[in-house]
Amino acid sequence: MPPAPQRATMTLMEWLMIITLSIIWGGAFFFGEVAVRELPTFTVVVCRVGLAAVILYMVMTVWGLRMPTSPALWGAFFLMGLLNNAIPFSLIVWGQSHIASGLASILNATTPLFSVIVAHLFTQDERITPARLGGVIIGFLGVILMIGGDVLDQIGVDIAAQLACLGAALSYAFAGVFGRRFRRMGISPLATATGQVTASSCILIPLMMMIDKPWTLAMPSAGVVFSLIGLAALCTAVAYILYFRVLATAGATNLMLVTFLIPVTAILLGILFLGERLEGAHIIGMAMISLGLAAIDGRVLRWRRIPRPAA
Repeated sequence: MPPAPQRATMTLMEWLMIITLSIIWGGAFFFGEVAVRELPTFTVVVCRVGLAAVILYMVMTVWGLRMPTSPALWGAFFLMGLLNNAIPFSLIVWGQSHIASGLASILNATTPLFSVIVAHLFTQDERITPARLGGVIIGFLGVILMIGGDVLDQIGVDIAAQLACLGAALSYAFAGVFGRRFRRMGISPLATATGQVTASSCILIPLMMMIDKPWTLAMPSAGVVFSLIGLAALCTAVAYILYFRVLATAGATNLMLVTFLIPVTAILLGILFLGERLEGAHIIGMAMISLGLAAIDGRVLRWRRIPRPAA
């Protein structure tokens, strides 16, 4: 059977899940920043995906569910784990050890730009439209304005780290398109998330053992341990259940809009809980992001085209 076409317009529930994802993944940059101060890249990433795999298997056991055993399906899990976890997590964590988190989040916000192109090239139902492309560009400019254009002064200072973050964004884009197949295969979001993090753990553990030699590392502080737990339980286990639910119905391009909202939630949380001030650039940047999201969603444009009844 051909796949059901993806809807350009998202439901309220899908928007709520994307906003929730943005809040959760906004915390991942903070947790990663804390963890990378004491632990090397692959150790941080393995702790993130490995602990998440354990948590998700426990959830499946409590719910009386079993993982599928098809070799073809596990091959898909391994490719998804590579594209959506092993490659981007490693590149972002390594990049964050060399560049500021603000610049890393801007580079991460290029994910929808890559997603629009990748989805156009490799799918039949997520084609580039002027509204969608324009919305992505407006949203990306809003991210830059909100975080602060002075962050861009750092571009070129550590090109390798910046290319790593861009490589992670591109990998996420390919993962979003590839991950659509799990719905067609009848795999639940919980099983897909569990299979993905299990596969990525298998990929990364040998690299951690060879490169990081974790038995030689000092015991991390309590703050790092709590950060690793936050990365695994909240930013990976819970987040990817939401991720695959939205991906199954709203498509790869819509899902990747979460990267525009991550800086928004980070700034709002700072204002609410850390006493930071809301500045004019924040308001304009958020307005641009909202405009970009509305253009990509397409609902407002369709409402404007609805003919009015004759008097």
